[in-house]
Amino acid sequence: MYTGKLIFAQAMEHLPMHTFRRCIQRYDGNLYIKNFGCQDQYRCMAFAQLTYRESLRDIEACLRAQNNKLYHMGIRTKAVARSTLAKANENRDWRIYADFAQSLIQTARQLYVDEDLGLELDNTVYALDATTIDLCLSVFPWAHFRQKKAAIKLHTLLDLQGNIPTFIHISDGKLHDVNVLDILIPEPGAFYVMDRGYLDYERLYHLNQAQSFFVIRAKKNFSFRRLYSHHVDKRTGLRCDQTIMLKGIYASQHYPGKLRRIKYYDTKTDKHFVFLTNNFTLPSQIIPELYRQRWQVELFFKWIKQHLRIKSFFGTTENAVKTQVWIAVSVYVLIAIIKKRLHIKASLYSILQILSLTVFETTSLNQLLTGCDQNMLDLDNDKQLNLFNNLTGH
Repeated sequence: MYTGKLIFAQAMEHLPMHTFRRCIQRYDGNLYIKNFGCQDQYRCMAFAQLTYRESLRDIEACLRAQNNKLYHMGIRTKAVARSTLAKANENRDWRIYADFAQSLIQTARQLYVDEDLGLELDNTVYALDATTIDLCLSVFPWAHFRQKKAAIKLHTLLDLQGNIPTFIHISDGKLHDVNVLDILIPEPGAFYVMDRGYLDYERLYHLNQAQSFFVIRAKKNFSFRRLYSHHVDKRTGLRCDQTIMLKGIYASQHYPGKLRRIKYYDTKTDKHFVFLTNNFTLPSQIIPELYRQRWQVELFFKWIKQHLRIKSFFGTTENAVKTQVWIAVSVYVLIAIIKKRLHIKASLYSILQILSLTVFETTSLNQLLTGCDQNMLDLDNDKQLNLFNNLTGH
């Protein structure tokens, strides 16, 4: 029987701690700190994410109950006090954990580079969207949203090969989704799939000038002039494939180039959908399928809200909130890395469920995860929703 390291310690071994130390040094994270450094803080917060802790008091109680195992978890302190953890979350620069999460994201993307999207497409495909997390205005006065409401937004660019978030911007609730396109650095040759809340012709033209492609739903009754029509097979649901120019003073000035307009009919919902793209070479039936993949970012938001601690926060300052979100993202990516490295067939949900119950055991992590009953634990696959049942604009 395996009697070595704790499951928690084995999971943490998949983290590049040399990179983490560089992130700490970059922002002087451990300056003037004698006990409970950034690594201890990260491990405590990762433990909270993996085991569904609800509060700082909850974290403190659980870790004190296993006080003799703290050293074996990699936590180099005799006891974890909630006041110490709260102070660390408020004062340690959140960019330490953001940079570390980005390094994990790069590792995960390399592992998932050969994932099959189910489309005959060699380009990288990203889904861009945002989700809102509601907060109490009196507790989080810095996160302005409405007159009597606070919120933060997670603007996320999801690489659909492996569903890895490659870009995350945390803002207050007032920042409109489309403004994040000003922050994004376009990748030439990549596809950006967005809903019609991101329809801004000037910003889309910027993507076009950067030699990136986009697929986006058109708004109703937008004005255009048809230049060419191309043959489509209406048995596939396609109704038209047109090359168009925008009409209207502002629209034609903001996007002076040609666009491709594709109309699609979904027989299951009896609805028509109109897509715009600046790619003129892909077969027309691929465009609706590309947009269908956008639903993965919605599932990503649903997953992290249900299975990670990002809806209730352990601190009230902006720094504490961003620290918790970025550590939650890094834990999500860590699970994805473990899944790929150990060749686990179970879903991320199943892996997280198993880890939450076994963090203090000394079983081999590989044996534990490969020996699980996937059919019993893999419940979230049945909860995926049909894209065209829930297509609504912002």
